[in-house]
Amino acid sequence: MVAVVADRLWGACLAAAWAGRAIVSRPPPPRDLRARLANLTAGAPLAAPITIHWDTHQIPFVAAENDRDLAVGLGLVHAHLRLGQVETMRRVAAGRVAEMAGPLAVDLDRSLRLLDLGRAVPAIVDGLAPATRDWIDGFLAGYNHHLMHAPALPPEFPLLGIGREAWNLHDFLVHARLLSADSSWLAWGRLLRARAALAPAAWQALWRRLLATGAPADLIARPDRAVEQLIARPGRHGSNSIAVAGPRSASGAALIASDPHLNLSLPNPVLLAGAHSPETRVVGLMMPGIPFFPVGRNPSIAWGGTNLYAQTSDLFDVSGEALTTREETIRVRGGKPRTVRLRRSALGPVVSDGRMMANPEPLALRWMGHAPSDEIGPMMAAARARDWEGFKAAIDGFGLPGLNITFAGADGRIGHLRAVRVPRDRERQPDDLVRPPAAAWDMAATVTAAALPHSENPAEGVVVSANEPPPAAAVAIGLFFTPPDRARRLHRLLAERPRLSAADLLRMQLDVLHEPALGGRDFLLAGLGARALPAPAQKIAGLIRAWDGVYDRESTGATAYEFTVARLAFAALRPHVLPAYEAVRQARGLIFEDLAALPAAALAAAIEKALVQVAAKWPRDARWGQVHRLRPGHVLGRLPRIGRHYRAPSLAAAGGNDTVAKAAHGLADRAHDVPFGAAVRHVSDLGDLDANWFRLLGGQDGWFGSENAFDQMAGWNRGADIQVPLNLETVRAQWPHRTVITPL
Repeated sequence: MVAVVADRLWGACLAAAWAGRAIVSRPPPPRDLRARLANLTAGAPLAAPITIHWDTHQIPFVAAENDRDLAVGLGLVHAHLRLGQVETMRRVAAGRVAEMAGPLAVDLDRSLRLLDLGRAVPAIVDGLAPATRDWIDGFLAGYNHHLMHAPALPPEFPLLGIGREAWNLHDFLVHARLLSADSSWLAWGRLLRARAALAPAAWQALWRRLLATGAPADLIARPDRAVEQLIARPGRHGSNSIAVAGPRSASGAALIASDPHLNLSLPNPVLLAGAHSPETRVVGLMMPGIPFFPVGRNPSIAWGGTNLYAQTSDLFDVSGEALTTREETIRVRGGKPRTVRLRRSALGPVVSDGRMMANPEPLALRWMGHAPSDEIGPMMAAARARDWEGFKAAIDGFGLPGLNITFAGADGRIGHLRAVRVPRDRERQPDDLVRPPAAAWDMAATVTAAALPHSENPAEGVVVSANEPPPAAAVAIGLFFTPPDRARRLHRLLAERPRLSAADLLRMQLDVLHEPALGGRDFLLAGLGARALPAPAQKIAGLIRAWDGVYDRESTGATAYEFTVARLAFAALRPHVLPAYEAVRQARGLIFEDLAALPAAALAAAIEKALVQVAAKWPRDARWGQVHRLRPGHVLGRLPRIGRHYRAPSLAAAGGNDTVAKAAHGLADRAHDVPFGAAVRHVSDLGDLDANWFRLLGGQDGWFGSENAFDQMAGWNRGADIQVPLNLETVRAQWPHRTVITPL
């Protein structure tokens, strides 16, 4: 999403802005759990006292006498745990990065403001149900109280020049809109650059090929097919979520397991929390600064989610359209304020005026997010639902972004919904990335979850979501999806046992076999034929030949295969084409198709050259886990000198671009850190209120120096093994720390 792009861009601006400054290089002082909890205020804007229970990982469980006070408590713990993270993202959403990073971020701020994330906010406010408004207001009251009155502030505040600035409802809804951004925007910058660089005929050929790529064939089921079956086109984005029906469960109750795939960063993109009031009982994952649970469970149901990759926006050429202009002032840290001009058409803001989607002709963004929708209300209604029918009705109101949502009920039922609001009359296969104004769709004519493909209690007793292409629908849900490799692998694993346990699902989340990569291996070996190779190249080819498709930490075959494929791609592909392939999440398969189109002699020579190059740079320790590292980064880690104090230790990583245990690396021909992959794991058994296990890559606490900043990393390779009970009595008995907050 745009938050990922903005994070990377503003981090680069920040590092450059600080490069010439003398920074006192002191690490943040260590703080144990008791010291961190002492930073909570004793009072808050409550009607009655609340109790916040804490486990040793600083996971909070908020117990309140009513929902409004529960929301206040959740706001308090979000601010306590993730204040620096939320305040920086708040400024990203508002296009205020230059206030933290200085003059180099002005262009980024202009691009962010061109998105006009707050355009629908007044209409959203007008349409909020009273209960939803009260819930948000309570959350903001708690968040603001901590922000304005906490005795100490996290390191981001002085280093980034952030001050105490209370939120209003408009600020909150703009922040929430950033998290609702269309994932297509990540692709459009790359595709627009290819479109501008290629001749029109070449671009049209590439565009048609990208649209036609679709889902890859199943190598296992169809070994007789040609090159499109040789490799299954791993992407770099996705998540997994599984629900198992009661009759397939060893406990007799439904099971659920989710492992969201996210940008690997510190703090983690999500936090863990429990909530208890007479109306609401939930444990699960929350996005910092957002008061709902996208993954979680209550006493009756559980739910998980993955990215649907729905396209909720389009680009339109507005060269001949009337445009309006407004001016905004960007405040700049260490510099004078800058005035920028922002243009708009009747179809939407002219986003091509910024660097993110730069284009010679003016392009307007038409986005469903510029129309009002409510995501908080439906998700909280879903969290309070008691059965499939109530859950399905709640989710139908959800708008953005598009989600696959899996469901498991205590009654043993399971289901899969596709939750999004998409235009009803958009073309399925547009002629170009950029559309003419006449093709604009009506934002009021939309389709929601109830009219999209869904499943309930399938005969096999499981539902799986892994970002695979959706079934055919009456409307165009999107254009580009990830391959179904992970979904197929999960179905295969689930079919191996007639009855499944929570422990089985946990093990599946750690699976690192990618069977379609064996087709790629065989393609490389067949392409060499009987060609005589120099000794160093023979060694690499031998490692590839012996490789079993498993991306475990000890494998040298995985290293040889991935480094060789990367070298081939870098040498064989035309400029601008590889970024376009990567943009639509189908790079690997398209690369192999291009290689297969080469004359046999040219292909053999290219493979030999790649093997020789890999051998020349072969690492001293070439095990996959030594060249493939988990090292989630903190934005302050990009600063010169002081940055070394804001870096987590790295872990040897298993997994690859499209294994179930995702650890995406794109094309890599050398040692690298994993930028994207599984960031959290969750498993629940609906037969036991307390049978809920989680683990974050990193830790709960966003305060660097805290003992809980990355204490969960050491056990990451074990999977989800931190129990978070739903039963309040269990929490009271087992969790060692308690904070009582009283009314002011």
